[in-house]
Amino acid sequence: MTGIPAIVFGVLCVIGAIVLLIKRYETKMILLGAGFLMAIAALHPLLAFKAFQTQMVAQGLIWSICSVMGFSFVMKLTGCDKHLVNALAKGLMKVRPILIPGVVVATFLVNISLTSAAGVTAAVGAIFIPLLVSMGVRPAMAAAAVILGNWGSMLSPGLSHQPIIARLASMDVIEVIKVHAVADVVTMLIAAATLTVIAKIFKEDKGYVDPDNNFTADTSFKVNYLYAVMPLVPVVVLLVLSMGEVRAAIPWAKEIAIPHAMLLGSFLCMLVTRTTPSKATSSFFDGMGKAYGDILGIIIAAGVFVAGMKALGIVDALIEALKSTTAIVPIAATYGPFLLGIVAGSGDAAAIAFNESVTPHAQAFGHEIANMGSLAALAGAIGRAASPIAGATIVAAGIARVNPFEIAKRTAPGAFLASIAAMVFLLFV
Repeated sequence: MTGIPAIVFGVLCVIGAIVLLIKRYETKMILLGAGFLMAIAALHPLLAFKAFQTQMVAQGLIWSICSVMGFSFVMKLTGCDKHLVNALAKGLMKVRPILIPGVVVATFLVNISLTSAAGVTAAVGAIFIPLLVSMGVRPAMAAAAVILGNWGSMLSPGLSHQPIIARLASMDVIEVIKVHAVADVVTMLIAAATLTVIAKIFKEDKGYVDPDNNFTADTSFKVNYLYAVMPLVPVVVLLVLSMGEVRAAIPWAKEIAIPHAMLLGSFLCMLVTRTTPSKATSSFFDGMGKAYGDILGIIIAAGVFVAGMKALGIVDALIEALKSTTAIVPIAATYGPFLLGIVAGSGDAAAIAFNESVTPHAQAFGHEIANMGSLAALAGAIGRAASPIAGATIVAAGIARVNPFEIAKRTAPGAFLASIAAMVFLLFV
């Protein structure tokens, strides 16, 4: 199948895949199935198999994503993540006027080292939501504050998008993070400020009394501040050793990569918490396996999906269409992943597919590869924060005992304004 019929068939396959994603069928299954179907229709099934094989052993993806997830598992085993969250909670209790935006910022910080949105929401929400409710904030507003901090993972070197963008732009992962770091923080602050204004307007920031006494903040937890800083060690190490001055003074600094920092952080955590080495090692490798199955699995499946689109000529047709209407490229890069993040509960698949197919041609549209790739990734994460069916939102709704749509109604305005800011900062500033 070639020509116009091939493109029409491919577009139908893409639409079908999006519909199935919205219906919450298994993401990897949908992407793989659609990719192989398109490759077979193009009479080039081996392209899908080759894409599968190539993505399976993509070195930059494997060692960064798997090592970060291994480190996260060690943090959970040792309880250092809980100490970090409780340390932040104790600080927030002292600043009542900025409690809601403070929770957004605190969640954002925790999400840098613990990259799973649902996992962070479970860990942070169990402490922050009862804390906010006990101080008079309505449960849905408390949950919304946690959800809007859930793109802090954009600053994590282990986020799945970072090595993809780094490979496309021929940059280090840390350099990619520096490209979008300001946009990450600014969009979060805009979302936090918007949520605070909404809470003030609708009087949801104080005065609420829990009628059934369902929410009790645990203030008895004794924080070990040495434990609390452990989750931040690898990120600090990578940032410090990426500085030009440090690399000039320490020749071997440029050799330190993400796995080195994660191993060092895990080892220090094991020593500080006096955790049994066998347990820490086992937990680290359990995390690596989980990362390969859950995160790399989506990247592999998305690679097959893009290979199928290329086989049918969809990617080439899309690029040519965008070249003739470059004004819509920023909108496509932002609101494709953003909208799918809302309707499907995850913008990862859309952002990865966009970055694998369109972002390599960013310079033809007048933009930098790293900036366009970062925008797609950030827009997908922001869209997820406005989704009532995202895993993190459902977790938060369970903790707050509210309908997920009540949370999404409060996060959506801030997320929309944040998406505009992301587009401006990454493509026009």
